[in-house]
Amino acid sequence: MSQWTPDSRADAVDAFLEHAPVLPVLAIQRLDDAVPLARALVAGGLPVLEVTLRGPFALAAIAAIRSAVPEAVIGVGTVLRSTDLHAAIEAGARFAIAPGATEALYAAAAGAVIPFIPAVATASELMRGLELGYRRFKFFPARSAGGTDALRSLAGPFPQARFCPTGGIDAERAADYLKLPNVPCVGGSWIAAKPMISAADWRVIESNARRASALKSR
Repeated sequence: MSQWTPDSRADAVDAFLEHAPVLPVLAIQRLDDAVPLARALVAGGLPVLEVTLRGPFALAAIAAIRSAVPEAVIGVGTVLRSTDLHAAIEAGARFAIAPGATEALYAAAAGAVIPFIPAVATASELMRGLELGYRRFKFFPARSAGGTDALRSLAGPFPQARFCPTGGIDAERAADYLKLPNVPCVGGSWIAAKPMISAADWRVIESNARRASALKSR
């Protein structure tokens, strides 16, 4: 049985996403990079972070950031199965994001203590999510799924839905997405791309974050 109502789930997600127009999507390959990376992003004005489960240290990185950078709001990304969700909660994640959604994942999220953001790419996937009480979604892969034109089209029949488009977005495209009334934020890796993290380019990452935080949602 779900502990969430449509309103409470949307409110919980909004409480995180309203803090910044851009959600950095992070692939952390070395645990030692986690804390300085988070500090650079927070200093640049992006306190809400998505640490993806794409490396061996993702869960340890979440725990390390939560301990050392308490002002960061850490979510877990690339949640593919219920075990990923449970492990992220144990590590201290505040929210979870998936690149899609399955019935098993929806069932696990219904009883989770943190809000879950499923991804959709079609109207049918969106209708299923709405049927299950979701109103906030990741739109992925944003660029190849139709980009701003697709989101503009979805706004008509689904006015209650809000999206965080992710995939193929850079600083220029982010501004275009954020002009849409159903897009409160965008997700992107351009702020802290893998080569920047590998080079420990924290000043560049902080500068990128500062520019991204200046983008405004409509």
